[in-house]
Amino acid sequence: MGTGSAVAVYQKCQCDAPWGDEDEGATVGYEPVVSQEAEAGDEFETRLKVYEGQRAAVARMGKDPVNAPMIRHWCEAMGDTNPAYSGPDAIAPPTMLQAWTMSGLSGHTRGTHAYDELLGLLDEAGYSAVVATDCEQEYLRPLRPGDEITYDSVIESVSERKTTKLGTGYFVTTRMDVRVGTDLAGTHRFRILKYAPRRQPGPGRSDKPPRPRPVVNRDNVGFWEGVRSRTLLIQRCTGCGTLRHPWLPGCNACGGLDWDTVEAGGEGTVYSYVVMHHPPFPAFDPPYAVGLIELAEGVRMIGNVVGVPYDKVRIGLPVRLEFQDCGEELVLPVWLAQEDREIQETQKYRDIEETPENQQVQEIQRAGA
Repeated sequence: MGTGSAVAVYQKCQCDAPWGDEDEGATVGYEPVVSQEAEAGDEFETRLKVYEGQRAAVARMGKDPVNAPMIRHWCEAMGDTNPAYSGPDAIAPPTMLQAWTMSGLSGHTRGTHAYDELLGLLDEAGYSAVVATDCEQEYLRPLRPGDEITYDSVIESVSERKTTKLGTGYFVTTRMDVRVGTDLAGTHRFRILKYAPRRQPGPGRSDKPPRPRPVVNRDNVGFWEGVRSRTLLIQRCTGCGTLRHPWLPGCNACGGLDWDTVEAGGEGTVYSYVVMHHPPFPAFDPPYAVGLIELAEGVRMIGNVVGVPYDKVRIGLPVRLEFQDCGEELVLPVWLAQEDREIQETQKYRDIEETPENQQVQEIQRAGA
């Protein structure tokens, strides 16, 4: 994939993702907040369609040339040891295509007037919430250290009004063309959903939608069967012994197709994490922490960090595997924080100090002083 021509990688949203088509009864207790203008329907959609084909970004330059340090950081974070990405003839991982166009925290560049106007029109009509749904990338030319990229972006399409599990709204798709000089290196299609957030159920109502179910396919069905029986299984290549996660049909290290499994011991640490605040998903209660957990066996996997407040999660926090029943025969692995012994001891003494007997003694001592 590193040097292939016109290799397409599709990162599609799944049919049961939280923004998927509305299930029967899923809107019980919720009402979309949409202005009368949006309710005009055809007239409003005609106004949106005017923006198709207009520029979202014109002749922008990447903030940095393609460079070896960023490639190394990417590969370390992804656990990708492909030799094509290091050495004097190195190329950049194709999936870094969008990374070279990002402006960073210090210089996020706004879109064109047309793009800002389109998003503003949707905001004014009540479609003020946004979530990224999927992207598609096509790689036409390998990028190498020293390449300086430029890119243009166009508003490719605005969908008809759609009803999803998040709410009612419109999908906006932009296409970015990334070039080195006059050569087209790749394209990146990015799709967002601008939607009207639903009102929460009234007092005394608990019409909370069910938790989205994981996507199970022939490659990972063994993993989810293990989870259902409360066992965390890691794939192991029988050719070279390399452990891997997520489950894949072949080994990244040697290319072997034969594998078996080993049971994880359940110990790990938080390698990285994010705290989810926005957008609010109906089946979840933000804010909550999602961690990239490094298991004692060396592989990493993503899961919710529980047992401590979200703002107490930190890199290096020890965690232990637990299985959470989410209803409707859905079991998910989560990671229970194991507080440091020092924190536990501090809390123990604090609890002792706060007993009624100790507080009374302290009051007598203060009165005597």
